[in-house]
Amino acid sequence: MSGAKDLVERASATGIVIATAESCTGGMISAAITDVTGSSRVLDRGFVTYSNAAKMDMLGVFAETLETHGAVSEQVAAEMAAGALKHSNATLTVSVTGIAGPGGSDFKPEGRVCFGIATQNSVETQQIDFGPLGRAGVRSATVTHALELLMQKLSI
Repeated sequence: MSGAKDLVERASATGIVIATAESCTGGMISAAITDVTGSSRVLDRGFVTYSNAAKMDMLGVFAETLETHGAVSEQVAAEMAAGALKHSNATLTVSVTGIAGPGGSDFKPEGRVCFGIATQNSVETQQIDFGPLGRAGVRSATVTHALELLMQKLSI
């Protein structure tokens, strides 16, 4: 995956250390990064927090946030990204939480993914509706977009 290769090269050149907080991708973002030779210089760790309990225990996501907004929300993505920053040696984190499918609801359709990206100075979020691409398609699109978000942050 060339996106991951470019990310590793850019992060390595700038001294950026990355951590991931993943729900619907189950570690696929970290796997894409670690597929690249030299990734040990830039990836500190990946949190796979599929359950709400894991999100709370490992990343400090608040139960109230989960109850009020649901796991697939920009608010939870923000807390996941901030929690990954707090609980790692990273200087840049990305989080993803979404509905890979099959299924969904009128309020949270299949293919909806919320992203968080955090640095010491900011936490930003984004919601994308990839549509019903099928489970593998949504997860693949999510990984690609997460890598793009990290690259955008490195380009600032």
